Amino acid sequence: MKLYGSLTSPYVRKVRVLLKEKNIACEFVVADAWAADSPIPAMNPLGKVPVLVRADGSVLFDSPLIAEYLDSLQGEPLIPVAGEARWEVLRWHALAQGMLDVVVVRLLESRRGEKMAPEIIARQESKIAAALKYADTQRQDGPYLCLNRLTFADISLAIALEYTDFRYVHDWRSRHPRLAEWLKPMSVRPSFLETQPPKQ
Repeated sequence: MKLYGSLTSPYVRKVRVLLKEKNIACEFVVADAWAADSPIPAMNPLGKVPVLVRADGSVLFDSPLIAEYLDSLQGEPLIPVAGEARWEVLRWHALAQGMLDVVVVRLLESRRGEKMAPEIIARQESKIAAALKYADTQRQDGPYLCLNRLTFADISLAIALEYTDFRYVHDWRSRHPRLAEWLKPMSVRPSFLETQPPKQ
């Protein structure tokens, strides 16, 4: 298998962390979806990463779908296959995915220079603040968000928090110290250290 994506995409990073946590063999191919010679549009009509090329040559795209597929291949599921546990993990993933989307919107708007709309920036920042508060109040005590073990919920939220640090630097930790403490051991897992985006 081959996973195509960028080093800075948090959507790609989610999949890369899952691969490492489950010890699944998969070649990672760095590809810029915006480059003129990019291979991405030929595989994904939406022109986005990540893209997974399976062993039979078929293609999957969109990080939630790719994660579900890879999680099904071997080992204990990080995304439970049924029941309330599944919805609990997917609820956390939906929160984390939404955070990523909002941080990306804020980033792109901030890069518009004189055309930047401050009200759009402010709205995204309010959504991020609300998501952080929700995560802090909803998580259970202990090292994991739910089920008393590592799941895709933990991977997703930790990456969303680290991406917020990467693209929207602000002091959320003083407002949510318990959430900051939860993130610390996640950030030093080998899967996270090995997939950190390059410093810019």
